[in-house]
Amino acid sequence: MITNYLSNAIVKGRQAPVFGKPSDYDMEYEDITFKASDGVTLSGWLVKGGTDKIIIQSHYGVQSSRSGYTPKGKGMSKMWTEDITFLKHVKYLVDKGYSVLMYDFRNHGNSAPGTCPWVTWGPEEHKDVLAAMEYVSSHPDHKDAQIGLLSICMGAASSTYAYGKENGLKKYKNIKAMVAIQPLRYADFIKALGLDNFIGKRVTKLNNKRTGIDMNAISFMPGVKEITVPTLLIQNSNDEYLNKQSIDEYYDALTVEKEMMWLDLDKKRASAYDYLTKSPEEILPWFDKYMN
Repeated sequence: MITNYLSNAIVKGRQAPVFGKPSDYDMEYEDITFKASDGVTLSGWLVKGGTDKIIIQSHYGVQSSRSGYTPKGKGMSKMWTEDITFLKHVKYLVDKGYSVLMYDFRNHGNSAPGTCPWVTWGPEEHKDVLAAMEYVSSHPDHKDAQIGLLSICMGAASSTYAYGKENGLKKYKNIKAMVAIQPLRYADFIKALGLDNFIGKRVTKLNNKRTGIDMNAISFMPGVKEITVPTLLIQNSNDEYLNKQSIDEYYDALTVEKEMMWLDLDKKRASAYDYLTKSPEEILPWFDKYMN
């Protein structure tokens, strides 16, 4: 019973609804769908700012959708006590002339189930990053636009996997910058939860069976050196799941222009996500620097 419960907390999707809509913040948008290479239909919003530059936002896993996080329906297991509303920082971007593609990963929000019905922390979800990139690149209003990647946690992992793939993100010369927020390796998460023990091994065994992936063995780290655009890496120094060595390794492996931003926030994983929505003027100028 405990093994199933813990596994569900790590790899079961559909735990975060889409809430709110861009019009709540006086933003023009359209509801969109597009398909990944394996046929999975993804759902999102194309929020309209300028046509010459666009941000692709990839959200974090399990507890998030394109909208962010809501504690409603989470019972006692709340990662944050109030809504974390991504539309707040998107409003900031739109007001600065960016369009923003906000989409749900497979098995999240309003997107379809994946060919694997479980969350894999990037090995499957990287296909969704590539699909979003292809959608923007072929869109008649944005096909010549400069593109930035706002990649949050599993979004950062998925974007990094996508850079490491043949015919992946490296082929798109119109990507100009990336902001990667708190990439997290599965093994670091398990250790931080105190599950590097007998129960944890059983949980990982079940996760491996469900996903068809050796979750401890696979990593996005080989893809870091393949990233081709200036990258801002952001991490809360008080993150309860932080393995500083892993973040240092990610930063050191970057071969592009880069910057490390350490935040001094509450001792919660979600603190950095909440910070993004409330202080975008401190984070998102990275795109201005490279997309003008």
